[in-house]
Amino acid sequence: MKNTHGNNYSVADIANDPFGFTFKEIAKLMSEHDAKALYSALYKNASKKKTYTMRAKDIFRDADTQKYVYELSDNKCIETVCIKRRTGVTVCASTQVGCAVGCAFCESGRNGLVRNLTPSEIVQQIVLLKEKVNRIIFMGIGEPLHNYDALIKSIHILRDRNGLDFPTDGITVSTIGPIKPLKKLREEHVKIQLVLSLHATTQKTRDYIIPGMRGNDINQTVQAALSYSQRHNRKIIIAYLLLPGVNDKHSDVQQLAEWFRHENVMINLLEYNQTNHDGIRKPDKQDLVRFRNRLESAGLEASIRVSHGRSIKAACGQLAGRYN
Repeated sequence: MKNTHGNNYSVADIANDPFGFTFKEIAKLMSEHDAKALYSALYKNASKKKTYTMRAKDIFRDADTQKYVYELSDNKCIETVCIKRRTGVTVCASTQVGCAVGCAFCESGRNGLVRNLTPSEIVQQIVLLKEKVNRIIFMGIGEPLHNYDALIKSIHILRDRNGLDFPTDGITVSTIGPIKPLKKLREEHVKIQLVLSLHATTQKTRDYIIPGMRGNDINQTVQAALSYSQRHNRKIIIAYLLLPGVNDKHSDVQQLAEWFRHENVMINLLEYNQTNHDGIRKPDKQDLVRFRNRLESAGLEASIRVSHGRSIKAACGQLAGRYN
């Protein structure tokens, strides 16, 4: 039932879970002056007591990486990774508890999807950190575009100038590219950075590596990502987990060149990080370098991603198998 202000939420709702509301939503229920004071207290005042709905249950550390295990109000857990670089601190944030996609190389989906995170739970992953963050990547547990509305709302909250005022260029969404929400993202006025986790050049291989994308045509997925790049005039990243004997053939190089040679694209090669999945052979450094050189010879921009946090199971593909 709507309250007297015509909204489906009340001041009590905001008081109980303030991180789940945009500035505009809060301003509808109170004066703009009070809304600004509340947003400042939530996002700019480090010492003020705040109402959190989750807590850091555990923290794992290695040389440059910290992994936070957050316990949610229903006792479910997620993991958030914080990487310290020369250029600042990058946070790899989660959008779901578990994942429905079931990538062949990833622990996050081993138990399937448990539930979506709320906008508040997404935002609190950043706010609860003591580190000053200059880059947020939605590349943790879950497929961000499968929790589309909460993802977009959390981005608007993080970007609001009355709060964190987080720069758009500092936010990246990494997605397997479900076609309908990817096309929808193209029309949003958020202009975030985009990473497409492609990992294959044929439908058969992609269905094997990413079974949750069966029914999404690989060519349409690529074209939707390129359309995002063109619409927002931004370079997109193609994440490509190199699997020797699976997706490193001459035909794979040819197809990648056909798709991306003349586009504003960089191909980011990933190496497999050890999980409990069987039958995956990790490429060695020479495999990665050789494949990168082949891509560059084909006229493509390519790089090799450096993984962080393997020793604490915080690298890509290793998050949250045992906490869901």
